[in-house]
Amino acid sequence: IMMQHNDITIPTLKIRDIETRLPIIQGGMGVGISMSGLASAVARAGGIGVIATVLIGFKDPRFAKKPKETTHMVLHDEIRRAKEAAPGGVIGVNIMVALEDYEELVKISVEAGADLIISGAGLPLKLPSLVPEESMTKLIPIVSSGRAASIILKRWYDHYKRLPDAVVVEGPLAGGHLGFKPDDLDRPEMQIENLIPEVVRAVRPFEDRQGRPIPVIAAGGIYTGEDIYNIMKLGASGVQMGTRFVATFECDASMEFKKAYLRARKEDVSIIISPVGLPGRALKGEFIDKVKSGGKHPKKCMFKCLKACDFRNTPYCIGAALINAQRGNFKAGFVFCGQNVWRVNKIVPVQELMDELEEGYIQAARKDLETP
Repeated sequence: IMMQHNDITIPTLKIRDIETRLPIIQGGMGVGISMSGLASAVARAGGIGVIATVLIGFKDPRFAKKPKETTHMVLHDEIRRAKEAAPGGVIGVNIMVALEDYEELVKISVEAGADLIISGAGLPLKLPSLVPEESMTKLIPIVSSGRAASIILKRWYDHYKRLPDAVVVEGPLAGGHLGFKPDDLDRPEMQIENLIPEVVRAVRPFEDRQGRPIPVIAAGGIYTGEDIYNIMKLGASGVQMGTRFVATFECDASMEFKKAYLRARKEDVSIIISPVGLPGRALKGEFIDKVKSGGKHPKKCMFKCLKACDFRNTPYCIGAALINAQRGNFKAGFVFCGQNVWRVNKIVPVQELMDELEEGYIQAARKDLETP
């Protein structure tokens, strides 16, 4: 039901020929946190649901012997399952550039009918070469600066005569891997409020050239409907949110994983360095303490999931750690989270969360209108 308050409504999100009732994309969360269960619930509630591709096959019995092949089969199935569970809804996938089998994952996603591919953890400079131009799958890079946006836009235009269908700009308060140097995370100019106008400016000349809008989607630390309103006033066309969706019944993580969010306090949120060398935001715990004291070293590489990961020099296997965490085994894993995880205090249905965000947006817009 569209809630109307003196005709104030939350804007839809338009990405080429896709339009969703709410300008909310659920962030892709691996390993196994956002699969078809969560993604289809978000799509049914009027947002864009996103499946994280990384090691998505880990629950399948064939995974132990054939991790890569199993992951590819399960990805195809999960996209189809999500599309069937949300008829007419929009289902995307998140594929990290840092993945060893990046190209295959892109091709499988297109073949399985994903509506869009969101791609970060590295610059997806070659993404257009992997997706036929006549494909309906939209391409959305994740950037963390106006400069990165300009590099991608220019490269795609010069080499492939194509441009992104939208751009996600992720600020330093996001969960998981962050596209910043650890020292830059607290710098004012790196905060999402400053990055949005910068990326909007970078995109503008290419919009003029192509004669169509390239929506900018803001991500990282967005928590309430009021946050969505304030961020869209800066020029964003929508938001991507991860942390809030973990605390939903439909999220594909174990209940133990969700309870870690409920228990989290502000001081539990920490920055770790992932084996790929990127900073990541996670909850403190026994496993991270062991890593810091040098007590974790993989004996071999089980999954070959990341291009830049050499098990001989890495402090721990991030694939194994995230699989363990998804299952609620925190002795052998850790939980990625956004900066605002400590604000999570209950688990709700996805529809209730989306209603709350919509209502919060409308209240903020109304307050803004009434303020002289």
